[in-house]
Amino acid sequence: MTTDVSDRSPDPAAHDEMTEPPPSSRGSEYAALSREVRQSGLLKRRPGYYAVKVGANLLLLAAGWTAFALIGQSWWQLLTAVFLAMMFTQTGFIGHDAGHHQIAASKRVNNLLGRVHADLLIGLSYGWWIAKHNRHHSHPNHVDRDPDIADGAIAFTQDHARVRSGAYAWLARHQAWLFFPMLLLEGLALHVAGVRALLARTGTATSRAGKLAEAGLLTAHLGGYLAALFLVLSPVQAVCFLVVHQGLFGLYMGCSFAPNHKGMPVFAKDDKIDFLRRQVLTSRNIRGHRFTDFALGGLNYQIEHHLFPSMPRPSLRHAQELVRTYCARHGILYHETGLFNSYAQVLRYLHTVGGPLRPELEY
Repeated sequence: MTTDVSDRSPDPAAHDEMTEPPPSSRGSEYAALSREVRQSGLLKRRPGYYAVKVGANLLLLAAGWTAFALIGQSWWQLLTAVFLAMMFTQTGFIGHDAGHHQIAASKRVNNLLGRVHADLLIGLSYGWWIAKHNRHHSHPNHVDRDPDIADGAIAFTQDHARVRSGAYAWLARHQAWLFFPMLLLEGLALHVAGVRALLARTGTATSRAGKLAEAGLLTAHLGGYLAALFLVLSPVQAVCFLVVHQGLFGLYMGCSFAPNHKGMPVFAKDDKIDFLRRQVLTSRNIRGHRFTDFALGGLNYQIEHHLFPSMPRPSLRHAQELVRTYCARHGILYHETGLFNSYAQVLRYLHTVGGPLRPELEY
């Protein structure tokens, strides 16, 4: 097997034969790579970077809401909605970094930053996301283990598609065409899922006290958000602002996460694979430059992020060449492509998954 940085889309139905994971020892391939990365200093905290990043993000978010208050009852507020949708997503990226303990050495500080940015500032349950995202990182693209490919609105395997009926079958047949429009609902879906998890007894990575704190922060966000919209704007303007803001927030968030794993190999429930290959083979990097790093919140270095989740965001691009060279040396497929080509690969994959439900074609 050779290193691959081409733009070809993997066959969604194919994957290499898996072997039992090796013992966690100093001689394992991942341990050797980890030593190289650690010796390079790429796992060291970057407090200066995050102080500037968090501060600038908070200032821009505050500027957006200040502009909202100053503009008042006007249809120009839809432009404010667009700006705040971008800032909500950027704020979500900081919550993501805090959840992986990339920002501070203290777990308590990271959790505080995560709850403020997720629960209070954008209205997403931090505890629910941590529980879900940790399961994803442990078993990316692994059927029945990765919650991100669980059977839901989108079918990610042909087995999931085949058992569908009624409206869900129609949705799976056309999911490649509907994928981006459906992302407009992603923001709402994230809000609802977080609230449902908090109301349930399980489903979050927080204690009872943590749930109460999160519930208070989420209530403060929701109450403040709706009060601001309906006190400043007319009812019709408020509803339009909410639709534009939350729709674009979901679209931006979804477009940032979609290229990471969708369309990459999916492992069956009983497949066994070592940690290094599990993370590399199921992840896709996005080529670009500093603007790409900013726009995607560092998620464009998905391979490096999955191998070293606690690595600070600005260190990921420096780790890329080291990881890519290591993969080439060990014959591990390393997939990297452009942003728009990644979307094309995702759509082709979703179209293939829904294939068995299209009787006009032969499968």
